[in-house]
Amino acid sequence: MRRRHYAPAGFPGRITLVGAEAHPPHERPPLSKELLAGAVPPEKTYLRPTDWYASCDIELRLNTRVLGIDRPSQRLTLSDGDSLAYDGLLLTTGARARTMPGVNRADSRIFYLRTIEDALALRERLKPDARLCVIGAGFIGLEVAATARKAGCRVTVLELANHPLARVAPPEIGAYVAALHCRHGVDLQLGCSVRSLDTGQACCAIGTPDGRTIAADIVVVGIGATPNTELATDAGLAVKDGIVVDEFGKTSDPCIFAAGDVTRHFNPLLGRPIRLEAWQNAQNQAIAVAQVMAGGSEAYTEMPWVWTDQYDMNMQIAGAPTQWDSLVYRGDPSCGSFLVFQLLQDSLVGSIGVNAGRDMRFARMLVASGNAVDRDALADVKLKLQDICRQTPRTPQSQP
Repeated sequence: MRRRHYAPAGFPGRITLVGAEAHPPHERPPLSKELLAGAVPPEKTYLRPTDWYASCDIELRLNTRVLGIDRPSQRLTLSDGDSLAYDGLLLTTGARARTMPGVNRADSRIFYLRTIEDALALRERLKPDARLCVIGAGFIGLEVAATARKAGCRVTVLELANHPLARVAPPEIGAYVAALHCRHGVDLQLGCSVRSLDTGQACCAIGTPDGRTIAADIVVVGIGATPNTELATDAGLAVKDGIVVDEFGKTSDPCIFAAGDVTRHFNPLLGRPIRLEAWQNAQNQAIAVAQVMAGGSEAYTEMPWVWTDQYDMNMQIAGAPTQWDSLVYRGDPSCGSFLVFQLLQDSLVGSIGVNAGRDMRFARMLVASGNAVDRDALADVKLKLQDICRQTPRTPQSQP
């Protein structure tokens, strides 16, 4: 995916980057795809070579946790016994995988995919005919399922909702994705919860409410993420399912900012606060907030956008609607390349593209406009979306 580039802000002061992980800053999307499949080494996920930070006069402190924030003295307590003063502090603590109650995380057969180490350990277990059970049919779970099927594993996916991707896509798209995985040999069980997970035997035994037991050599749990807000909470910052920030990334402390998965930030295009677990937001919000910290005044205003690769399908989703009353299709889903537009009355509130990357650029613009659109024009593949964009005024409205 293409990164958004900003001009350097010219900040002349000292910059220190503190991270608990052993690896330098890296991309997470490859963890469930290319890295998990063994197509790339860990170093290919790095945002920059390790020596780049020193060349830019950035102190990189890895394997180090921040234990506390002393706001009155503007000082951090670190896990190595040191402390660090700050004039401006940016919290990008991200999120962690949500765990299943009562499941032994120390069991080497149970995986939560969040770090490079998680991906490498799981990769060693994805052998032909290995029995994998994935709990959760969100992006992570389905990407792992697709990668495991390519490796020859026997895959079962259990999903509590009645269709995959229930948090981000309408049932019609969920049905399309379900059919895709079934065609590739995944045993997809919908409306299915987990009553028990017994790891005391030679294999893992997953019990379902209807009395069935599913045997698995490996279990991957992908049931969502929890924002890492503990530092902010302990420091007395405003927290509500994420660190509360405005469109500039400012917290309730004027010296502290936050960005990425951990934030509940105000989105001017949507007209409401939102928390996103997405590559685009983690990267671009952090860039925009860093600009503000360096003296800029431009708010972070981007329409939410997420993507996933599964088998030969690339899916992109623009917008974050909580409701819609109709769908407009552009193209034939049976042909493997199409768009779906989500409308509320006559306003376009979301769009989903399957193998339609070129058109999604303009679909994102249309969603960002927040205005009424011509349904017939959207559905007419003879009309270019680029031309429809030119004819649609770009005056964003609040979206539900």
